[in-house]
Amino acid sequence: MSLQGPQTQQWFKRASQVMPYGINSNFRYWGDQDTLVVQRAKGAYLWDMDGRRYLDYRLGFGPIIVGHADERVNQAVVQAIQDGTLFAWTTPAEVELAERIVRLTAVEMVRLANSGTEATMQALRIARAYTGRQKFIKFEGHYHGSADSFMFSTAAASLNMLGSPRSPIAAPMSSGIPTSVAETVILLPFNDLELFERTVRARWGEIAAVFVEPMMGNVAGILPEEDFLPTLRRLCDEYGIVLIFDEVKTGFRIAKGGAQEYFNLKADLVTYAKALGNGYPIAAVGGKRDVMMTIAPGQVSQSGTYNGNAVVVAASLATLELLEKEGVLETVYQRGEALMKGIDEILTDQDVAHVMTGLPPMFGIHLGSDQPPRNFRDFLKGNASMYHQIVQELARRGVLPDIDGREPWFLCAALSEEDVQETLNVFNDAVRAVKAQYRANS
Repeated sequence: MSLQGPQTQQWFKRASQVMPYGINSNFRYWGDQDTLVVQRAKGAYLWDMDGRRYLDYRLGFGPIIVGHADERVNQAVVQAIQDGTLFAWTTPAEVELAERIVRLTAVEMVRLANSGTEATMQALRIARAYTGRQKFIKFEGHYHGSADSFMFSTAAASLNMLGSPRSPIAAPMSSGIPTSVAETVILLPFNDLELFERTVRARWGEIAAVFVEPMMGNVAGILPEEDFLPTLRRLCDEYGIVLIFDEVKTGFRIAKGGAQEYFNLKADLVTYAKALGNGYPIAAVGGKRDVMMTIAPGQVSQSGTYNGNAVVVAASLATLELLEKEGVLETVYQRGEALMKGIDEILTDQDVAHVMTGLPPMFGIHLGSDQPPRNFRDFLKGNASMYHQIVQELARRGVLPDIDGREPWFLCAALSEEDVQETLNVFNDAVRAVKAQYRANS
């Protein structure tokens, strides 16, 4: 049964004639029958071209933290654009936004950008310039954007693609990436402190940065073990390596100060995007003053025509003010805790082996085992096929997480208690439907 009604199908066919696969980002493609075309969104909901309403747990892959089309954020944008949108000079609003980010996150300096990929790409350049070294450590399954340097071992059809856990392979995730780029990347499994320490002590003179998602935003929200992040911090200090937290997903979502606040640990550089603008395209690189001051005009480039434009700065200021004053994250945590508890109970009652992963604002569901996955390799051993089937059943019933189990369920403050209960009722029906299919096919 296709998700596409007649109007949605018609629009998707039109899109496919002028856009490869009818989309503008590969992660949006669910197949020719199930890729949606969206008419509008409001609060916790979106509607397709046939007027069908969905409870949205993708939320643009995480940016929507307050709710779709929030009137307070939109009104701030409307007011700002009356005086122009782009000036190629600093504006008071940019200064105010940088001050607010510094206050919330405890970074010391900030530069704005337009996307998570831009921010991570620029953070890596800053770290290389600061240290005079070229290589960096990246962890398997961590997604840091679509720049060539990061597109290794972010996804895998099988464990064989990753090589031995003792000696991981930098597996390119796309054609078109020069083979020489792989020589700059050192791949390691997440949460493997023994291999990390051995690698750093043997190769520290080559390593400019350790790039890490403090929790795995692209693998079901898997959390770091207790000593993992502190050990990264200690060894980076010992060997003069720049520790970079990629908080494109966790920033302003798991705490007002992001993962640095949640885990009580400071990185040297931090990248932000997504929830920073509630859906408007803004990003930032922040960090310690001495590292950030590496960005010297004519020496180290960090630039962008649209950096700090009036539209996104106004949206971000309004979003962060709501986070500070309106209890946005408190609401998100309450709804997320109720969802995680309810889903856990449903899967337990229906005898489906599972583990809930992540945190209430962005959580995952790992099927096929009752042991928590520690890293990407563990995740790949789960029952991805069953998860895929459950999400298909959810989508047919109007509840829309991402079909790829690596992508967490994202929550926004517009989600109500009634929405949570509706979701749990639908989830229960979806699991029953999938189990019935398994029995019929056995």
